[in-house]
Amino acid sequence: MSTMLKFYYHPLSPISRRVWLLLLEKQIPYQPIEVNLGNGQQFEPEFLTINPFHHVPVIMDGDFRVFESLAILDYLELRYPDLTLITTEIQAITKMRMVQQVTVNELMSNVTAVVNAEQQPLSDTQQTRLATVWQFLDDELQGKTYFGGDRLNLGDIVAGATIPLFHRLGVSLHDYPCLDAWRQRISDRQAWQQTQPDESSFQRWQKWVQLQIMRKTKSEEKLTQLGY
Repeated sequence: MSTMLKFYYHPLSPISRRVWLLLLEKQIPYQPIEVNLGNGQQFEPEFLTINPFHHVPVIMDGDFRVFESLAILDYLELRYPDLTLITTEIQAITKMRMVQQVTVNELMSNVTAVVNAEQQPLSDTQQTRLATVWQFLDDELQGKTYFGGDRLNLGDIVAGATIPLFHRLGVSLHDYPCLDAWRQRISDRQAWQQTQPDESSFQRWQKWVQLQIMRKTKSEEKLTQLGY
């Protein structure tokens, strides 16, 4: 008898949410195991045996372990082929990968700056970079319901765990109507509703990110004072 999939995550982690959304959309049974990032549980020896890089998400499928969210998504898609979220058409797969990588490399790298925008407004370079991303994604959605066409694909999962977060942080997508309509459409899905943090939890996450920024800034200032 197979054991139930174990999902190590934190409910406020946008990266964990990618896997969480996929599990719900594909209706995969799983055992959720919350890792308390606030008290440093990810650095405890027990968790480090699961992921030596001390971050979530992680899945355990019996004795088989996978970390790194994109690798997890690929594994779950192949392991549970029902309700498939990938196509076999070469160009469609390539476009899906582009959406995933642009989200990971160009959007997620700017999350902390957007969270901290009240204390330090975005630079012209950051604003231009984000506008370039929004335009690319808006163009990709021309004439489509989802990045996968008339149904979800893994691009929607990755982008959908990130773009509603930017919108909630006050980033307007009004100038990108296809993207904004997609954001609303995807946010109305049951899996997104189920994984959406309530307002108090969301504010707590924002304060935690701001605290990390403050600590990093102080650390960098100290190194500068020491001549490094």
